[in-house]
Amino acid sequence: MRRRLAFALLALSVAAAACDRPPAADGLREWTAADHDRNDAKEKSGAQAAGQRGPQPAPRGSGGGGGDNNGAAVLIEATWKAQCLRCHGPIGHGDGPEGPMYKPADLTNADWQDKVQDADIAATIKNGKNKMPKFELPDSVVQGLVARIRASRGR
Repeated sequence: MRRRLAFALLALSVAAAACDRPPAADGLREWTAADHDRNDAKEKSGAQAAGQRGPQPAPRGSGGGGGDNNGAAVLIEATWKAQCLRCHGPIGHGDGPEGPMYKPADLTNADWQDKVQDADIAATIKNGKNKMPKFELPDSVVQGLVARIRASRGR
């Protein structure tokens, strides 16, 4: 029994000594967007092909100037998934995993949408309101999120 205890203490002290500093960054290169795994996009396209109803991409024109509109839509959807989905859910019904705790508005509700202006929605995203935190996002992403919310009306 003493031998096991001594061995356990020795192993614990060796492990503790090995963790006194972070690993060296020598030889590590800086992460770039090209390193990102694109499995999310494959799964999303597979789910839509199977007939599942998921979040809709931002409406045309949210990318501005006729540039890479598909890239803007992907960025807006990624922002929705990372920042909005937890409370507002995949469409905007307020049915996200944290929705019951915060009770967010149903963004698809026609009455709610009639009461708010685009500028009000954008201001809420940028500045927060009640339990919703503020988000520091580029204006193009905020406008894309506003367009996405408007496109969800009545869904």
